[in-house]
Amino acid sequence: MRRSRLTGFVTSLLLAAGLGLTGAASAQASTTAAGGYVALGDSYSSGVGAGSYISSSGSCNRSTKAYPYLWSAAHSPSSFAFNACSGAKTDDVLSGQLGSLNSSTSLVSITIGGNDAGFADVMTTCVIQSDSGCLSKIDTARAYVANTLPGKLDAVYNAISAKAPAARVVVIGYPRFYLLGQSCLGLSETKRSAINDAADYLNTTVRARAAAHNFVFGDVRTTFSGHEICSGNSWLHSVNWLNIGESYHPTAAGQSGGYLPVLTNAA
Repeated sequence: MRRSRLTGFVTSLLLAAGLGLTGAASAQASTTAAGGYVALGDSYSSGVGAGSYISSSGSCNRSTKAYPYLWSAAHSPSSFAFNACSGAKTDDVLSGQLGSLNSSTSLVSITIGGNDAGFADVMTTCVIQSDSGCLSKIDTARAYVANTLPGKLDAVYNAISAKAPAARVVVIGYPRFYLLGQSCLGLSETKRSAINDAADYLNTTVRARAAAHNFVFGDVRTTFSGHEICSGNSWLHSVNWLNIGESYHPTAAGQSGGYLPVLTNAA
């Protein structure tokens, strides 16, 4: 959505963390599959970084390797609307992604919030400026997350509930980006640690607002553990100079191994 290629590679950025979720998976699976499934959100739901993009999705970059597509293929819901879009903010969800929701929708998944918080600017700053410049930009983003984002999330969650009152809504978090304490080219350990902390802070807010609306929150930190950037088997792209837009997004393995199990357990 309204973003340059540079901001595109960092928009989804520091999204990370959440709340564990267990139980009721098998019982809920048949229920949710019996109705319609609508996938909302940003690039972490559309599948940027996973490849195999659906040509008709244009700049939304929806992938057949993204977790919503994989879940639908495995569970055959009565209908499937793949509305998530790269670069989406909360206002974009409200204005352009909710049209498929109705009283027969039984499952909704969504990742949203990181783009609102301005993490594109954060990551750009952290890549090109000093540690102090990076930390200052992160502080600005944290202030937005604390003071403005909760209301933005409430507006989205209220709209989902109004349009799909019978749906089970799964708000899925985002992985930490970096495995710390490793010898790794790129950003300093100070920057990496601050980015991880800010991601957790973002997801604490997302988790709290999801709980306030009686939505389920899915934590991908556990499934991504050991697969962060700087690990020996990362499920996240670092800076990809050949395809900047895929930087800091899950790979196909991150979608299937990190995100899909969380939705499957929550649905």
